[in-house]
Amino acid sequence: MIIKKTITHAVLAAAMAVSSVSAFATTFKVAVGDAEGSAQWAMATQFKSLLEAKVGGKHKVDLFPNGQLGGEETTVNSASMGTLDFSVLAINNVTPFSPTVGILTLPYVIQSAAEAKTLVMGEVGKELTENTIRDAGVRIVGWTFTGFRVLTNSKRPVKTLEDLKGLKIRVPKNEIMIASYQAWGINPTPMAWSETFTALQQRVVDGQDNPYITVSSMKFNEVQKYITNIRYVFSLEPIIIGEGTFKKQTPAVQKAILEAGKEASQYSYDYLLKTEDKIRKELTAKGMEITDAANGEKEWIAKATTAVWPKFYDSIGGKAKLDRVQKLLGR
Repeated sequence: MIIKKTITHAVLAAAMAVSSVSAFATTFKVAVGDAEGSAQWAMATQFKSLLEAKVGGKHKVDLFPNGQLGGEETTVNSASMGTLDFSVLAINNVTPFSPTVGILTLPYVIQSAAEAKTLVMGEVGKELTENTIRDAGVRIVGWTFTGFRVLTNSKRPVKTLEDLKGLKIRVPKNEIMIASYQAWGINPTPMAWSETFTALQQRVVDGQDNPYITVSSMKFNEVQKYITNIRYVFSLEPIIIGEGTFKKQTPAVQKAILEAGKEASQYSYDYLLKTEDKIRKELTAKGMEITDAANGEKEWIAKATTAVWPKFYDSIGGKAKLDRVQKLLGR
């Protein structure tokens, strides 16, 4: 009888413990724009692991890759309204909601991975985060470093701007990136990310631009033959959380989110440096042909910077802000 009573109390205590954990447990949903195997996925996976460890099992993190929870722009609205917790997405899809982050997509502002890290992990990144909270109701808590957006197409090698003429190139619905191609002499085709593979497959468009890691993870080698190394935009892809969702968390969980984001950002930077060259070789082995832009991109750079930068001084916060960034980068 005594044994039975002891067992009953033990079972009851265990049940109460489980109930207590369940009462406080939350599963955070994270939308990931790209597929598994992408830089976004690597960053999100690391963020999940870090956050779950830091909160001691009180919260779970579920990842939904390849746009399962909606297009990247849609997830900004969803996070802002509190119907989605986190999203990992390209910075160009945040720009329509918070235009000052467009400074990161001005052509040829960022010229190396180290420069990208200097900007987003320092005072510039902090300022842009404050702006996205103010403008879009979302907070940037970490960054994915995905690399320079290289140009791919299915028709021919492209070295010069003359080679680019006549090609139908998909771009995101981003005014700065559209203006860059217009400066190079063509009118690109703005298109949602979720539609891009099919459009390339069906030859609705001839090409697109994205970093090597994204070209690989999205299997663009199946529908594209040629790559041109250009450096007009370094792809930065933040992980955002709705500010309302963030504010609802306890101070300890807020701290864990920010720490996990910072550590996952460093992981993402290291991941890019470690994997990009390997992926480039793999794409070559799969039949893609890689070409460098002629003359160190001098013509590309000259036309893009002179035609595009002045158009967007106002939206990024003024020419003085761009000058400050340039000075910070030693130029």
